[in-house]
Amino acid sequence: MIAEEKVAALRALDSYLKEKLVTWLTPATLELHHITWDDPASLLEKIVAHEAVHPISNLTDLKRRLGAGRRCFGYLHPAIPGEPLIFIEVALLKDVARTIQEVLWDTPPSPESEATCALFYSISSTQPGLAGINLGKFLIKRVIELVKRDMPHITKFATLSPIPGYMNWLQSKLASQLKIAEAENEDSMGSTFKEDILQPDEESALLKLSTEFTSGKNGMEVMMNLLTSTNYEWAKSDKLLSVLRGPLMRLCARYLVIEKKRGKALDSVANFHLQNGAMIEKLNWMADRSTKGLHQSGSIMVNYVYRTDKIEENAQLYFNEGRIQASADIHHYLEKVQR
Repeated sequence: MIAEEKVAALRALDSYLKEKLVTWLTPATLELHHITWDDPASLLEKIVAHEAVHPISNLTDLKRRLGAGRRCFGYLHPAIPGEPLIFIEVALLKDVARTIQEVLWDTPPSPESEATCALFYSISSTQPGLAGINLGKFLIKRVIELVKRDMPHITKFATLSPIPGYMNWLQSKLASQLKIAEAENEDSMGSTFKEDILQPDEESALLKLSTEFTSGKNGMEVMMNLLTSTNYEWAKSDKLLSVLRGPLMRLCARYLVIEKKRGKALDSVANFHLQNGAMIEKLNWMADRSTKGLHQSGSIMVNYVYRTDKIEENAQLYFNEGRIQASADIHHYLEKVQR
């Protein structure tokens, strides 16, 4: 065990080093580099190795992400030449994309002259030791400024983002509510921790599935059994998808907007974009059908929008009050949660 005074000393050292790094890694000391296929192989290898959101499968995939209709920008520091500290991947589109499949695999891309939207679909750090320093905020702002200057016909700046903590949160919530329901049945005492996770129509629709697809004493148990089934069989059935879509989308809106940790969004990606001044615009069903997407978020992805005239105001409201800006589409789901 480390002595308490040593722990305090290490914390002080950590804080000191972080302050120094923040001083050294200001936008003025960082070079914004447009990464292209013509960059050195050593730099491109770093991009492939550190892509943390949507892994690059082969050279053809990498070339597509660096080619027409796409951009990749990274921050370089003079002390580490040829190695981006952080990089962001951008798709130039006619409108905001709703699925990652269309971003990664649609070919050929739309002509850049017809693009109205710069879509940020991946941002990755190459330096784990810089995790506490928000270089991503500076990078997104710089890229927005650059795109506005070089391509004035692009007026929308949005993301297509994963929701990495959603399924863990939902399955934990279902498990705890199932235990509470079981305890109530045994002692017939009500619990102050009981929640109505499902609406009556959702409960009824899920129970109907129990005779055909899986067992369950109530809708929550049916839902839990489906979501934890091997090989994500639920995602291969149109009937199951139609029943699960409503509750999964509604509860996802709750997770992003209502569920908090120390007054800020519980989801790490949501917290990142909200503290940078974005707003939550739209939830997208079956937007990431990969195994990772099904495991993390039940296939749902979210668009965050950066409205350039609202970025600073949104960031301040979130920082000072934990207030999350969300579209009417998101509030529609939240009204269902609160009814």
